Amino acid sequence: MSLFLPLRGLIFQYDMQLFEHRSHILLPRIAPNKRKRSLFYYPMLNTLPYLPHARLPSFLSVLSPLATHTLTSSSRTSQLCSSSSLASFFPPLDAGPTPTVSRPNPDAPTFTFPPPSPPDVKGKSAARNTDDEESEEVRKAALEFMVTLSEAKPSMVRSVNGWVAAIVRGCLEGMAEIPEDDTDIWLEADPADDPTDDDYPRVYEEALDRMAIALGGKSVLQPAFAHIPGMLVSPDWRTRHAGLMAIAAIAEGTCQVLQKELGKVVDLILPMFADPHPRVRYAAAQCVGQLCTDLEEIIQSQYHQQLFNVLIPTLEAPEPRVAAHAAAALINFCEGVERDTLLPYLDSVVERLLKLLHPGTAGKTPKRYVQEQAITTLAMVADASEATFAKHYSTIMPLLLNVLQNANTPDYKTLRVKAMECAGLIAIAVGRDIFRPDSATLIEQLMRIQNSPHDPADTMLDHYLIATWAKVCQALGPEFEPYLPVVMPPLLTAAAIKPDLSIYDDDGGPQDQEGWESFPMDGHRVAIKTSALEEKCQAFETLVIYCSTLGNRFAPYLSQTLELVLPSLRFFFHDGVREASTLLVPMLLACGKNSGTLTPQMVNASFSSVVNCIASEKDPTFFASLYRCFNDCMRVAGGPEGLPQEVKDAAIEATKRQLQLIADRRKARTNLSSKELEDEREDIKLVQEIEDYGFEDMIKMVSNIDPKHSLLIAIASVKDLALDLGDSEDESGES
Repeated sequence: MSLFLPLRGLIFQYDMQLFEHRSHILLPRIAPNKRKRSLFYYPMLNTLPYLPHARLPSFLSVLSPLATHTLTSSSRTSQLCSSSSLASFFPPLDAGPTPTVSRPNPDAPTFTFPPPSPPDVKGKSAARNTDDEESEEVRKAALEFMVTLSEAKPSMVRSVNGWVAAIVRGCLEGMAEIPEDDTDIWLEADPADDPTDDDYPRVYEEALDRMAIALGGKSVLQPAFAHIPGMLVSPDWRTRHAGLMAIAAIAEGTCQVLQKELGKVVDLILPMFADPHPRVRYAAAQCVGQLCTDLEEIIQSQYHQQLFNVLIPTLEAPEPRVAAHAAAALINFCEGVERDTLLPYLDSVVERLLKLLHPGTAGKTPKRYVQEQAITTLAMVADASEATFAKHYSTIMPLLLNVLQNANTPDYKTLRVKAMECAGLIAIAVGRDIFRPDSATLIEQLMRIQNSPHDPADTMLDHYLIATWAKVCQALGPEFEPYLPVVMPPLLTAAAIKPDLSIYDDDGGPQDQEGWESFPMDGHRVAIKTSALEEKCQAFETLVIYCSTLGNRFAPYLSQTLELVLPSLRFFFHDGVREASTLLVPMLLACGKNSGTLTPQMVNASFSSVVNCIASEKDPTFFASLYRCFNDCMRVAGGPEGLPQEVKDAAIEATKRQLQLIADRRKARTNLSSKELEDEREDIKLVQEIEDYGFEDMIKMVSNIDPKHSLLIAIASVKDLALDLGDSEDESGES
């Protein structure tokens, strides 16, 4: 009690802001080790029943970050969590009266927490009073604490009776609290600038998603589907909407278990496409689109007929926003669909997408965001259907070229770049022979756009220009060579971008600033501009396309590109840049060899850079790529016989160092406690699988150099150090 009394005094005698300030000072002194941190945490939990209501949100905001570091999976902690009455912030679920034939829509609404305010004289709900607002803040703070704790200690909270059910129920209730009078505003709003977003209860939807990812399907599906079927038949459209959005929210985290019941889930969703309320039909499209991503190929192969039968008619919905979202769901569907599965529906899909572009009704102007979405979906459908899309080419390509010709004002900048992307994908789909007559026109428009003055606020144009040029190259193949002088200068400039870094004190920096990402390093916080990194990565990936498509025709840019690529093998700020570099090195060597422009200096520099990276690489997800790069370069050089002995010796020594690093990591894992193993099981399994893939490429390299090398035995020994972790508790329920 010696710690409890001063803490309680702080809470009751001083302002909460003072407590938050002092907690940063007290914690390092009182909690020098894990045990003392936990002792500090227990009395804080015990104070919850005694705190003034208005203080609870601030108090819980202090508890939430501590949950990740202080609590252990002890029985005492579980009892504290269970007895802290956090679940009382989520009142009991009232499913309302059961619908009957005579009364299909009973008057009593479902999910009535918080209770609605009494109507005012105008018939509208009165604004929430201060107590309501305080209760809502307490509710959200409690939810954040409980979800944070669930993410930090999943195995512990599973053992707390009612914990998961309370959070899931609270999230479902919160998701149903959409302001009734927002519907008309929502229908007219552009999705990119929707004023009703601020009122949408997104915090509950995100919390449900986080719970599903943290705890898995076995823990979350049962309490969720104890309520979702009833929500989908509720007389309140908001509750039906919440039920559909809940399925979408938990799909990613529960996909392994969910696929076993997928048929039942699909049967629940399909009738909702006929719902009288537009927002419910929108949510149905959202739900299908999310399932097509999280259960990719599974739902498309098993239920394509049922899904096409509801998505295609929804493209003709009278509400533009619903029709556009159905088109967006089709993109997710097409990403995981087999070509032969799509073909029977191709004509119907294209016909309705063209209607979204041109409604054909006098005086009816389609909304711009609907046109943008229709063009994007056409591009994905063309990509999925490949050459079969050729019969629609003569109808669609002139429309796209017309957009590029005339959509020059800032209002149409998104439509223009979507048309560029679509034209490029259609060109690839239909092939060189069909695209060739229009290629000159498209290239002319791209050159005009590239050479025109750019609006500094238009951040999309350069990205789409680079991507569309790459697609035109893929479509034309070697015929694209004359245009390299046009596309390469800006591409090489983008590839040479230096990272925009700033270093701050530990609590400083643009931690939440859009376009920046920050991370701690050596007591400081390093902030890096992510938009520039993405531009650099796209440039490298485009260089891969040009080099692989054009082969020795890329030779005039071989030297410049190699000078950028070799240092980028160590570009630690972006994995995509490094991966593209490992692909480019052997491609560039092959380009130089076939064109007669390869020099010994280029070969030596390439092998030296790759070997040096292998020796020091600590990222288990990347060293396999380095070995593949070395093996491909060795093949270009004519096999081991084409390499100097010093290169082969350096590669063997680098492999010994890399093998020692992996062995040390695997030995360290054997020293983890059973609790640490349980919490990190899935991460360790994934890392070990990635390391095993790397061993395969490592063995190939060593075997090529010397099939009887003793290092092959060492590799097998290090592989045997892997932990046998069995099945995941998330899905099987057993360790």
